[in-house]
Amino acid sequence: MLLALAAATAGLLAGCASGPGATPAAEAPAIADQTDNQRRARIRLQLAVGYYEQRQMAVALDEIRQALAADPAFAEAYVMRALIYMDMGEIKLAEENFQQAIRLAPNNPEFNNNYGWFLCQNGREKDSIAYFDAALKNRTYQSPAKALNNAGICSMKLKNRAAAERYFSQAFQFDPGNPTTNSNLARIYYDQGDYERARFYIGRVMKTDVMTADVLWLAIKIERKLGDRAAETSLATQLRRRHGGSAEFAAYQRGAFDE
Repeated sequence: MLLALAAATAGLLAGCASGPGATPAAEAPAIADQTDNQRRARIRLQLAVGYYEQRQMAVALDEIRQALAADPAFAEAYVMRALIYMDMGEIKLAEENFQQAIRLAPNNPEFNNNYGWFLCQNGREKDSIAYFDAALKNRTYQSPAKALNNAGICSMKLKNRAAAERYFSQAFQFDPGNPTTNSNLARIYYDQGDYERARFYIGRVMKTDVMTADVLWLAIKIERKLGDRAAETSLATQLRRRHGGSAEFAAYQRGAFDE
């Protein structure tokens, strides 16, 4: 899913880009209300995003520095700097910037979701859930499925299957075609022994032409449990053709269906 750094960056870009279809950040002042310093800071942030996408980290960080010199309370700039530091492996600096952004804009759902994902990716899954929940409390949040999927993934890391099922089920209501949501629900129901429901959700993943090795392997195991050998054989052929060198195909060859 889900949703590693690229997904977090996409969330930030949606908050600060000005192109067609972009969504202004919840905390951003209206254009007419912005001061000259705020406008300069936003231009610097847009430049920083561009340099980040080109992997020019030092230049991106310098643009962020100039953005914050113009507007020290510019929360989006702190989030962008956090994402850059996160990508550079500077975990402490990334966290400091995430926390500063949330101090400045505590109700911004994207900031809470991004910080929650940061915590989840750095061994603090239990702490992350509160930030996903904070994002979801904001009624103006335009992409709640993102935070719900992230919360579900982190709940699975915590081995809290009941919470994971609840989050993924809610995510399904918002975005029923999301492959991450469907594959995780299929996995949960397979583990529960509810193979018909698992088949339903894995089938939705495969309708989107997501044919990764882990998806095909799960689909094979589901069909085996349901006793449909023709479907199992067809899926195994696809696994061999698409991912013949994968660990999943090796597991299929040795019959490791219950590992």
